[in-house]
Amino acid sequence: MEGLCLNSFTRVLLLLFVFLVFSHKWQRVNAVEPVLELVKGFEAKPDSSIDSFQPLLTDSNGNFSFGFLRVNGSRLSLAVTHPNLTDPLWVLDPTRSASWSHKTKLFFNGSLVIIDPSSRLEWSTHTNGDRLILRNDSNLQVVKTSTFVEWESFDFPGNTLVESQNFTSAMALVSPNGLYSMRLGSDFIGLYAKVSEESQQFYWKHSALQAKAKVKDGAGPILARINPNGYLGMYQTGSIPIDVEAFNSFQRPVNGLLILRLESDGNLRGYLWDGSHWALNYEAIRETCDLPNPCGPYSLCTPGSGCSCIDNRTVIGECTHAASSPADFCDKTTEFKVVRRDGVEVPFKELMDHKTTSSLGECEEMCVDNCKCFGAVYNNGSGFCYLVNYPIRTMLGVADPSKLGYFKVREGVGKKKSRVGLTVGMSLLAVIALVLMVAMVYVGFRNWRREKRVLEEDNGLSPGPYKNLGSDSFNSVEMSRR
Repeated sequence: MEGLCLNSFTRVLLLLFVFLVFSHKWQRVNAVEPVLELVKGFEAKPDSSIDSFQPLLTDSNGNFSFGFLRVNGSRLSLAVTHPNLTDPLWVLDPTRSASWSHKTKLFFNGSLVIIDPSSRLEWSTHTNGDRLILRNDSNLQVVKTSTFVEWESFDFPGNTLVESQNFTSAMALVSPNGLYSMRLGSDFIGLYAKVSEESQQFYWKHSALQAKAKVKDGAGPILARINPNGYLGMYQTGSIPIDVEAFNSFQRPVNGLLILRLESDGNLRGYLWDGSHWALNYEAIRETCDLPNPCGPYSLCTPGSGCSCIDNRTVIGECTHAASSPADFCDKTTEFKVVRRDGVEVPFKELMDHKTTSSLGECEEMCVDNCKCFGAVYNNGSGFCYLVNYPIRTMLGVADPSKLGYFKVREGVGKKKSRVGLTVGMSLLAVIALVLMVAMVYVGFRNWRREKRVLEEDNGLSPGPYKNLGSDSFNSVEMSRR
């Protein structure tokens, strides 16, 4: 009996132990509260009840979180966020996302891995680390032991650069809409606009002044880094910057975090977190008309006057319905009209190539003969001719009438769609009318055949309340009354 009791007691302890182990694992995998590190064996799935951000990991100060970011209601991305910042500090590959469903799974097995069979998304850090941690500067790291970093999010910035984060020539900041990027040149920081699938256009450039240190040939590429003293520094070797781009907080004793963001309008802005709110601390482009595309395609941005259309005939913001893709103007199927306008300049012309011509006509002919040219802008004073070999975006309006523009405006895609829709609609109505007409003729013909057959069967007596009595005359009527 004692052996039986001991055996039962042992089984109860074993069951309790198994329950505690699995209960602990379930809580760790599906915990609502984020933890300070993820270790091997961690798994997580998105919670269907969460509509914005599901934190999984936090830094030791509680300022940043890593987890599932809900995008457009049904999509999911991995992100590092700050509670008082609307947009995330880091997002895993903004061009790809998983589905927010129970099929999506994140796990850490030495590598951080996310798998979504429905979207065919599979991403991994391809590491063999021991832990995943989030540092107090928002850097997400896969670490081996306590010091060796196998992978970190700072090597793959999105649209944000964080204080003390190295930005190298192998990296790029990309705006959330994917239209603008920031990259380093040999001795400058450049902002680029995506004007087509094949090409990009300079719209802002900051060259190093090299006041305290010089760029040395063969010493390697430069890098940029936000200094806590309130500036964006460019460095090549050592800690002495080859250039300093000052923020509003330059050399001011402030406590907080500095970040730099490339935003959807193409501007590069810096922000300072002072412990209670984010304050604008830097702006690379101060004037609206200096932005790459403030008014939309085929528009003019005039300082002090705002936006207008190149042809002066359409509603602002809807200056054209033409497609923004490249075109072959030598193709006879490509319909376009020509618009000429004075008082117009190409924006950021100092960053564009130009040719010198003797007249406006010669400048225009260079664009007419170029199948890929969308427009030409000519300066009658200098003779400079600028060819625009990509879909026309916002041009710069000026008071000088000697600055002339020639633009090819393709037939609006929206108009073509409307015409096609109208044609299809009219054709459909015509078919319906024809079918109804045929049906009415058919029904009328059947009724006529039926009535004719009845008359023949009744010897000329037609059906209905009033009969054709024929030769029966009144004798038959009188007999019926009796």
